[in-house]
Amino acid sequence: MAELARDCDMSSGNLYRFFPSKLDIAEEICRRASIQTADALTAILDSPGMSASERLKEFLFQDLRTTFHALEKNHRIVEMAQLITAERPEFHNEGLKRERDVLSGILSMGREAGEFEVADPDFTAEMIQAATLKFSYPQLFSRLSLEKLELELNGVYQLIVRGLAPAKAA
Repeated sequence: MAELARDCDMSSGNLYRFFPSKLDIAEEICRRASIQTADALTAILDSPGMSASERLKEFLFQDLRTTFHALEKNHRIVEMAQLITAERPEFHNEGLKRERDVLSGILSMGREAGEFEVADPDFTAEMIQAATLKFSYPQLFSRLSLEKLELELNGVYQLIVRGLAPAKAA
């Protein structure tokens, strides 16, 4: 609390004027980080000249790298994320939904372009998220290096893209 108060240029006691508890402060820190990540991922939807497959790859790898570096830089974030996930699961679900919305947008673009065969982009986004969750919060699930995680994610990405491709006409 003292470190956070210093960063905000106020006393620890003053923080509690704005937040009822440490958990509320942690939740707000995590929420702002989650929104910032989702905003950066949303920018992928507006990137010119990219196919849906390229957008999907950029989404998955940007999410991995951003989170990996943030968690490596500040190990307390891992503890905070674990605490918030355990104590306030609705908050965690809110963050996952923000990212799923971007995924759904990418899938819709791919469907419209004939690149992906997707009946329900929202459901498919949820399944892709379930399959790639390890890469969204890497230090919560493993102690692998970024290089190894990228190798694994590329394999998972390849499987996903092949599964989304329209069936070949016989």
